[in-house]
Amino acid sequence: MRLDPLSLPVSFPAHDTRADGGLRQIELHRERVVLHRAVHGMRMAINVRVSDFLGVGLRGIDDAQMLALVHRDPSLTIPLCVSSDSEEIAAAWRMWSDIFALPQLPEDKASEPAQRRRRHNAIRARRPKFLVRRRGGDLLNPANAHRGEREIIARD
Repeated sequence: MRLDPLSLPVSFPAHDTRADGGLRQIELHRERVVLHRAVHGMRMAINVRVSDFLGVGLRGIDDAQMLALVHRDPSLTIPLCVSSDSEEIAAAWRMWSDIFALPQLPEDKASEPAQRRRRHNAIRARRPKFLVRRRGGDLLNPANAHRGEREIIARD
């Protein structure tokens, strides 16, 4: 498999274990990548900017090497070229990196997945909107001790 970086946009099928039929359709443009696939009968299109990818990575498979557009999410990584000729791979690696303006990632850097981000919920610590208007009470303050007494209201 070898895609020509000078003939973009290009559309091609790629292997996807989670997709129906084991295939997904990839549209590769200079600014974006669109992945079309169906999972359990639900068709979807995932649009990803090229700038969201980490770079063009080199991976070794058996006796050949593969160039891939590496994303932080391994399921969004796009194969670009597979060859056993090291000169052809090196030339293609430079071309893809220049076209997408992304760095060339060596084999060890491309294979390890990125660390997951911790998500913080900033809203959880806030008071609800209707309580924001009210003042918070201080039950431990001795000045508020008279509040525990019951007020008697006389009505006619």
